[in-house]
Amino acid sequence: MIHPDHVALLRAGVPKQGGRWADFGSGTGAFTLALADLLGPSGEIISIDRDASALRQQEASMRSRLPYVSVEYRIADFTRSLDLPPLDGVVMAKSLHFHQDKLPIIQRIRGYLRPGGHLILVEYDTDQGNPWVPYPLSYHSWEVLARRAECAEAPLMATHPSRFLGRIYSALGRWDVQSPG
Repeated sequence: MIHPDHVALLRAGVPKQGGRWADFGSGTGAFTLALADLLGPSGEIISIDRDASALRQQEASMRSRLPYVSVEYRIADFTRSLDLPPLDGVVMAKSLHFHQDKLPIIQRIRGYLRPGGHLILVEYDTDQGNPWVPYPLSYHSWEVLARRAECAEAPLMATHPSRFLGRIYSALGRWDVQSPG
């Protein structure tokens, strides 16, 4: 995948430029860069990963490509409680599939979000794991998990072919939905 593909997977879940977001399990930052592109110069991102080396690589890439976006890099495990300000959104791109028990993680994310905030999940659309993707989460399984986490909405946003496991999808998780009109 290339940068425009990453942006396309996130685009429908980022309703406007700006705001404070976090990228959980951000790695070297392909989706952090895409999020920064969508948020623009008024955006703030907290990039969280356990791998300090990956975060250093991400920071160098961000500084050279999108230096105008404010990014805070944190070496941390997003499965544990984090001291975060209220967030407009959270991106979890290909990071949830490393965890077998997903419900507590999704419930914790809900607690980080401002009213109206949301989660963008990017995952492989399969439930069959392998050594590199031990606990994948198909879109159908995301819908089930989202209901268990009391999401008000969990729509599919976009898909992209993947040579690795068929296809990648992005989906939204929203808890606080305003009624129309």
